[in-house]
Amino acid sequence: MIQENLKERLLPVSNYMNNRRLTSQNQQALSFGIGLVFFVCVLISLVSLGWWLSKILVNQESSPVNSIVISGEMPYTQREEVLDAMSHIDLGNFFQVDVNDIQTQVSALPWVYSVAVRKQWPNEVKIYVVDQTPVALWNDDFLLNQFGKAFQAEKKVLKQALPEFFGPEGSELLALENFINLNDLLEYRNLTIDELVLSERFSWQLTLNNGVRLNLGREERVKRVQRFMDVYPLIKTHLAEQEKQKNNDKKQLKQAVDYIDLRYDTGLAVGWKQVTNLSSSINLKEQQKLNLTVMLQSYMFQNYACINNVFKSNALQTKELVLNV
Repeated sequence: MIQENLKERLLPVSNYMNNRRLTSQNQQALSFGIGLVFFVCVLISLVSLGWWLSKILVNQESSPVNSIVISGEMPYTQREEVLDAMSHIDLGNFFQVDVNDIQTQVSALPWVYSVAVRKQWPNEVKIYVVDQTPVALWNDDFLLNQFGKAFQAEKKVLKQALPEFFGPEGSELLALENFINLNDLLEYRNLTIDELVLSERFSWQLTLNNGVRLNLGREERVKRVQRFMDVYPLIKTHLAEQEKQKNNDKKQLKQAVDYIDLRYDTGLAVGWKQVTNLSSSINLKEQQKLNLTVMLQSYMFQNYACINNVFKSNALQTKELVLNV
């Protein structure tokens, strides 16, 4: 009886444990099923995404360049010239376009100094161009940029007149440096250099904007230009006094300075020319030049001597003019 009673009491407990075990197994099976379904869904999603991306990449790989943006500092180079330089480059595939090839072709344009090229996804190429900055003409056929590098380009498109340099090959930077230094010095007398000539022996000659030619020689260029700047106002004063004396005869030829030779240690030589009209509209270089030379030998700290040679009645007369400063 006792055993039967005990079995009756333990039976509900046993049933409860069995039910709980079954419930746990069912939950595990359900969780596994959900996890399996989720994994399959993720796998399908990844495969679908990979297929979609590969399709896009394949389409983009054959996508052409549809936009070319050209910008920069281009006062001389035209946009059409840049496009023409790229005409033989295949732009049908964005990913296969070689920016170095574009840079090489555009850099070959005569007025181009530097080029930067980059691609902008998905279908754009950007080109930034910087033109040369011409500062002088070199030996008639070339131009010089601000770094003393010679290049060839069409001179008709120049926006302003440039000084002319002449010199042996390889002396471009030397000529430019001396031009800058001497021109800065001459600006104190409101003068500029129109022409600079450097001979094979490296002798310097300048032609100023007023038509005067300066022979500087090979040495002490700055010192000799300073000497010219000190003497030139006195020469102009001397010319003004001569003009006053000649005003009575309107047909008489007028004098002008042709050249000043500064290749002396203690003086200088002035070459004169005579013209019928000294108006600013006439180029003095094209006037008839007369061989009348005046020597200024007494260039000292306080006194300048100027010898004026003139021809009168087919006889040479010498007149000394003492200029005190």
